[in-house]
Amino acid sequence: MANVSGQHRHILLLAGAGEARAIAAALAERDDCKVTGSFLYPPRSFGPLPVPTRYGRFGGEDGMARYLMAEGIDAVIDATHPFAHQISASAARVCARLAIPLLQVLRPCWTPGAGDRWTEVADERAVAAHLRPGQRVFTTTGRATLDHLVSRCDARFFVRQLEERRPPENLKNVRYVTGNGPFSVEEERDTLSGLEIDVLVVKNSGGTTSETKLIAARSLGLPVILIARPPQPDVPRVETVSGALNWVDGL
Repeated sequence: MANVSGQHRHILLLAGAGEARAIAAALAERDDCKVTGSFLYPPRSFGPLPVPTRYGRFGGEDGMARYLMAEGIDAVIDATHPFAHQISASAARVCARLAIPLLQVLRPCWTPGAGDRWTEVADERAVAAHLRPGQRVFTTTGRATLDHLVSRCDARFFVRQLEERRPPENLKNVRYVTGNGPFSVEEERDTLSGLEIDVLVVKNSGGTTSETKLIAARSLGLPVILIARPPQPDVPRVETVSGALNWVDGL
């Protein structure tokens, strides 16, 4: 493991969650560490991080290990999306192998409040059992698992996308709705009402930025199907940006 007691610790920030930007900005102001950000793809909903950033895959866990050693990484902060479980699990295994300190930044899950009509399911495949034919379903779960969500289901799906594109030809019950947030509660309410939505389907990503759609659904009395987070690695974990910065102080 590299020495983390020196003046210029090199921290790899695995980014994806909104907290990554605040962590990068705070660490960029410090003179006791160097920070390199890492994204799988360039972010589309916000600009680049205020630190040098790499893009793309590492080439498996061996590739990640080679990168950490070649770049002299002293510590890793995993601030990826709560559903980016594959990179989180890989980072945990690689850092354990190399004895490199790792911290996961994972915001709390959403929990229902008064007036919420929520049903939690394990994954996208489990959603169909809670839908009826012809229901109009609004979802923000993305394209990667869209087949799992809509297959063998006679509901009509309205899928939010960041950019204009046509749905796959084999998915006849899907319409893309273009929009780039963050969205206010009023905007989400107008979207749900304008599309005459019957059910909202979302991943339980947590946080306040995208919570507005849940508040809008509550105000409209709409049921929500919440997809549970995948299992997380057994690593040190904090829920906030300040917690991450305190962890860096303790290296």
